[in-house]
Amino acid sequence: MKQVTLNNGVIALKVLDYGALIQELWVPDAFGKKRNVVVGFHRPTDYLADQYCLGASVGRFAGRISGKGFELEGTFYPLHHKNGVHLHGGKEGFQKKYWQITQIDEGQHPFIELTYLSKDMEEGYPGNLKASIRYQLIENALHITYSATTDKTTIVNLTNHSYFKLDSAPTIAEHLLKLNSMSFLETHANLLPTGNILSVSNTSYDFRMERPIGEPLFDTPMVLENNKGFAAELTSTVSGITMGVATDQPAMVVYTPKRFSGICFETQNFPDAPNHRHFPSAVLRPGDVYRNETKLAFGRCS
Repeated sequence: MKQVTLNNGVIALKVLDYGALIQELWVPDAFGKKRNVVVGFHRPTDYLADQYCLGASVGRFAGRISGKGFELEGTFYPLHHKNGVHLHGGKEGFQKKYWQITQIDEGQHPFIELTYLSKDMEEGYPGNLKASIRYQLIENALHITYSATTDKTTIVNLTNHSYFKLDSAPTIAEHLLKLNSMSFLETHANLLPTGNILSVSNTSYDFRMERPIGEPLFDTPMVLENNKGFAAELTSTVSGITMGVATDQPAMVVYTPKRFSGICFETQNFPDAPNHRHFPSAVLRPGDVYRNETKLAFGRCS
């Protein structure tokens, strides 16, 4: 297992080749002290038994797929599932693979690039898919860029699965949250989308105005109607750290686990997009390039 640290003098990032995951992300708080704002393990080998995708790069299709698989160009591709639900790429998604470190740059805007070749029919998905990720530090922000190409028509949906906690309080209930989203995907009890897009008005998911997270448990695909400004803003008045999430993706799954304190912002396509024709397409064809760009910008609240 390989570990790489990047530091631009403002923020510092620690990355593992296993899962192409973010192990640590250090940013300054309001008191001038650096604080790690992602939930993770100190020992890299502990990630081998992790069941929560801590900090990991998830694929080939992040989120859930219904119907035990999907149909593409007249062919049905069965996928690993539990009770009809395929999750995060199967038994061993990209989050359990060793990625190849292809480039490290320690210049003014340091970055690391990692790649993974997912072979044709791995986990049931067609096409040899070459996926890559670049983590880059630019001033007070971490830029995360996924890209992928294929030699056969396939589907792809990649995301980073870091859990954020901006202070040392026992929970994130007092973190302030704002979501630039007017609607969300309705889901069944098994968290598969019904296909309906509902307004956040008069629901527990309405965070259009900043307010404390409180106790609600999220596992919710939020629809991003526009990509201007931040899709999400998170603030701790304890540490004074603010975090803004900007993305070019059409959705963001907001997730708060039951067993520990943290919040995920999984910027991605709609879950189960291959099985809902009115959802944005997740199809990638030879000659095209998949891209997913997300920026995590950090500051201090006034």
